[in-house]
Amino acid sequence: MAEIVSDRIVLASKQKWSPRKLLMDLIEEEASFRREKTVRSRIRRASLVESWTLETFPFDLQPGVDQAQIMDLADLADLDFVRKGINIVFIGKPGVGKTGLASSLLLKALLDGYLGLTQRMQDLLDDLLRSIADRTTKNLMNRLSRLDVLLADEMGYLCLNKDQSNLFFKLMDNRYLAKKSTIITTNSGFDDWGNFFSDPAMTAALLSRLKHRCIVIQIDGPDLRDPNLGTSGALTFKSP
Repeated sequence: MAEIVSDRIVLASKQKWSPRKLLMDLIEEEASFRREKTVRSRIRRASLVESWTLETFPFDLQPGVDQAQIMDLADLADLDFVRKGINIVFIGKPGVGKTGLASSLLLKALLDGYLGLTQRMQDLLDDLLRSIADRTTKNLMNRLSRLDVLLADEMGYLCLNKDQSNLFFKLMDNRYLAKKSTIITTNSGFDDWGNFFSDPAMTAALLSRLKHRCIVIQIDGPDLRDPNLGTSGALTFKSP
């Protein structure tokens, strides 16, 4: 408001605005600026790992994705999956666009006022394990459990030890009870998850919670990083 007030006073004088109209105009500009600043802060804190949006994702080059289904999930007037704490699991081989689509859905949620975060699965596990040493597990768990949307990227490229498995299960259990949405990208079907979790019984309990409220999107299609497709693995980011 302070930056624009001089120009607005000049404009108000030329157009013969009433003092009330001038004041309302300044207040609306200030409110708009603060809303934009808040949105940008949410996006920055969410640590999005892909620059694709639903407007730039090459649906025409990825026949393995049902565009209508993705757009329905991202409907800003609804975002049912966030409000109801529905999980989304993208399954597919590397390069098919799992992380790009997951990031695009998270971005839509952030623009709609929800809080979210993206973490590589390895980084998430490292943070949880490190919290035991510095005795911050409770605080970290609480913070991650309160997020409206948590995107855990690249599950399936590692083998978890007992502590990592237990911590991840606790996190997912907390989010299940709080009805918070978790988006997971993985190259492994559910039948293979026992290969990287250490306890079969815990794996079954984890999958029971995850799948209770869940949409599974299996992507069988070409590698979008293939230069022959014309995407070159990089699309233009449209800043909100």
